[in-house]
Amino acid sequence: MEVGVAKHGIYLILLISLVTLSNLSTVRSSSSDLQIVDAERRIDVTSHIVRVYLTLKVENTGKSSASEVLLAFSPEQAKNIANLQAAFVTGKKKKKSYLPLKVNPTDLPDSPNGTKYFTVYLLNPLSTGESVTIEVLYTLTHSLQPFPVEISQSEPQLVYYHDSALILSHYYIKKQKTMIRTPSNKVESFTRVEPADRKGTELKYGPYEDRSPYSYSPVIIHFENNNPFAVVEELVREVEISHWGNLQITEHYKLAHGGARHKGVFSRVEYQGRPSGSGASSFKHLLAKLPPRVHSVYYRDGIGNISSSHLRSDLRKSELEIEPRYPLFGGWKATFTIGYGLPLQDFLFESDDGRRYLNFSFGCPIAETVVDDLTVKVVLPEGSKNPSALVSFPVEQNLETSYSYLDVVGRTVVVLKKKNVVPEHNIPFQVYYNFHPMFMLAEPLMLTTVFFLLFLTSLAYLHMDISIRKS
Repeated sequence: MEVGVAKHGIYLILLISLVTLSNLSTVRSSSSDLQIVDAERRIDVTSHIVRVYLTLKVENTGKSSASEVLLAFSPEQAKNIANLQAAFVTGKKKKKSYLPLKVNPTDLPDSPNGTKYFTVYLLNPLSTGESVTIEVLYTLTHSLQPFPVEISQSEPQLVYYHDSALILSHYYIKKQKTMIRTPSNKVESFTRVEPADRKGTELKYGPYEDRSPYSYSPVIIHFENNNPFAVVEELVREVEISHWGNLQITEHYKLAHGGARHKGVFSRVEYQGRPSGSGASSFKHLLAKLPPRVHSVYYRDGIGNISSSHLRSDLRKSELEIEPRYPLFGGWKATFTIGYGLPLQDFLFESDDGRRYLNFSFGCPIAETVVDDLTVKVVLPEGSKNPSALVSFPVEQNLETSYSYLDVVGRTVVVLKKKNVVPEHNIPFQVYYNFHPMFMLAEPLMLTTVFFLLFLTSLAYLHMDISIRKS
């Protein structure tokens, strides 16, 4: 890799960013009576999933109470936000407590340069002169861009992260600072906006004081990141409920390495002989975190059954380590299927109104993975009525009908779809439905009837005289 070419590319990107976002640094008067007394932002880029922890101390300097706080994001960041959470903070240090706050995306008519917003709704209105501390966590996907975009087997993976040294805000900020944590101290270059400093794996910007609303100062950090860029382009999870005591899970994966594309010829001899230096950014193992008491686990790819998987299970958790047929380099893909069974009594319950409901985890069980397109299908027992799903974040919902062995009217399938899924979405969701126990007898009665009819047919055949006789 030519370092000079890489640095010139970084400078070109920074110049384009400065031209595009220069208007954001223009001093604007805010119509809001809120101001941010202190802001601290911690950005974690050690994985390919960027996590930002933002702490805001907000003060009401107006004459009327305020019940909401606006969070501002550049258009580039807003499109990559997979998850955003906010909480009200009380207490100090180890005695802190957190109360979740409602957050919704919001549109403003006169947003500068296409700025996007989220509204955080406070638990109680903030009176004049009062202040409140809010902690925000938001997750960004596809925000680390490989540079160079192609590397050989022996080269490390370099990426750049683009953000602002100043926190983009709808309000005046009295004091602020930003810390960026990298996976190692191998940082090729970073934009300096004084005061700025780097110690080990941490970059520090600020403190900056008295910044007007919509102040913006773009920065680019170019650093080494060899952690697995595991991206599931499509995942279909099928959860089939059987009231005879089992929950069957089948997961279909289309996996890709989302990092710098591999160039040249792959040498397995070099890969195995120099495990620390050859293919540093590739990955050959994946870890799936499954529920406890899992059974009948299998893992296969498009060719057939393969045995390169290891299951570790106890009363609290189960971990399935899987190994594709070949290590994945940047741009390479693999398809495979995971299946397993679970005890029904651990996940199916009865509500106070007599309805049954499934309580299961949303998202992808493979650790530290981005899912571009996730579909969860919950197959209810035949005869189920009035299904409804309860998910704590927006998803697309619809109903389908599937047919299995001995089904007469078919089984209702609750289909949940979501894009841009991250590990923070691995939280329980519920599917409610009505079911009468008499429907459990449908298939046994059908089998009994079929065998009885076969018996009668055989008996009639044995007593029939079909021989030809002379008259």
